[in-house]
Amino acid sequence: MASAILAHRRTASPEKRLTVNQRMSFGKHVRANKALYLMLVPGILYYIIFHYAPMAGIVIAFKDFDIFSGIWSSEWVGFDHFRQLFGSDAFFRVFRNSLCISFYKLAVCFPVPIVLAIMLNEVRNRKFQRTLQTVVYLPYFLSWVVIAGIVTNLLSPSDGIVNVLIKALGGTPVNFLASKEKFRTILVLSDLWHGMGWNTIIFLAALTNIDPQLYEAARIDGAGKLQQILHITLPGLKSTIIVLLLMKIGNLMNNGFEQIFLLYNPNVYEVADVFETYVYRIGLVDTRYDFATAVGLFKSCISFVMLVCANKLARVFGERGIF
Repeated sequence: MASAILAHRRTASPEKRLTVNQRMSFGKHVRANKALYLMLVPGILYYIIFHYAPMAGIVIAFKDFDIFSGIWSSEWVGFDHFRQLFGSDAFFRVFRNSLCISFYKLAVCFPVPIVLAIMLNEVRNRKFQRTLQTVVYLPYFLSWVVIAGIVTNLLSPSDGIVNVLIKALGGTPVNFLASKEKFRTILVLSDLWHGMGWNTIIFLAALTNIDPQLYEAARIDGAGKLQQILHITLPGLKSTIIVLLLMKIGNLMNNGFEQIFLLYNPNVYEVADVFETYVYRIGLVDTRYDFATAVGLFKSCISFVMLVCANKLARVFGERGIF
C-alpha cells in the first residue's frame, strides 16, 4: 500500500501536486492564525443571514404576492412588474436622480479625502496632525439623524444661521431644503463632511507603506514637494485608489437612504427621489411588496454590471481588481 501511494505521488501531475501543497499550506495558515479567522466568523454570519439568505425572497418580484397566501403559493406573473416599472414615468425620474446624485458624490467625495490625506501627511508637527485628523474623523461617528438635524437647523429659512447671515447682508432668506437647484449640493456637501474622515484614514494608512527612501532620493535629485506627490505619493496610492473606486462604483446605485429620507420633502421629489426612497414608499407605505422587490432587483443588477465593467477596466490598467 505504501509503495503504491509513493508511486502515485511520483506520477501525479505537477498541477495536482501543487494543488495538494496549496491546500496543506492553507490549512497550516488557518491553524497558525485561527484567532484571526475566528474574528471573521461574526462578519461572515452577518452577510449569510442578512444578505445571502434573504436572496430567496427575490422570487416575489415575479409573483402577485399575497401576504396571506405566502411567497410560494402566490400567483406567478413573470415580468409583469418589470414591464410596469419600465413603463412608468416615475422610473425614468428615479433612475436619473440615482445616477446624478451618485456621480455627483463620486466626483466630489472621492478625491477630497485623497487630497486631505496627502496634506495631513505633509504636516510635520505630529500633535497638530493627530488633532486635525481627530477633528476631521469625528463626524463619521454621528448618525444621519443627528447630521440631518444639524443641517436642518443651519439652513432653516426662519432662524438658521445661514439665513440670518443672508438677512444681515441685506439678502432674502432662502428655503434651501425645498429648492430643487440647491438640494443635491446640500446632499453632497453633508455626505462629504460625514464621510471624508474615514476615507482619509484609509489613505493615510496606505501612505505609511511608501518607502521613505524614495522621498530622500527624490530630494537629492532636486524634486520639489509637488513633484514628489505626483511621482511617488500618487503612484504609491494607486492600488488603494482603484480598489476603493471599484467599491464606490459597485455601490453607485446606493445613494444613502437615511440621508435622503431625513432631508428630502415632496417639494424636491423631482430631483431627490432615488431607488431607496421609491422602494420605501411603494413597498412599505403602499404595501406593494412584489413591485418594490422588482425595483430593488433591477437596481442590484445595474450595480452588478457596473462593478464587473469597472473591475475589467482596472485590469486593463494593470491592477488586479477585487475579483
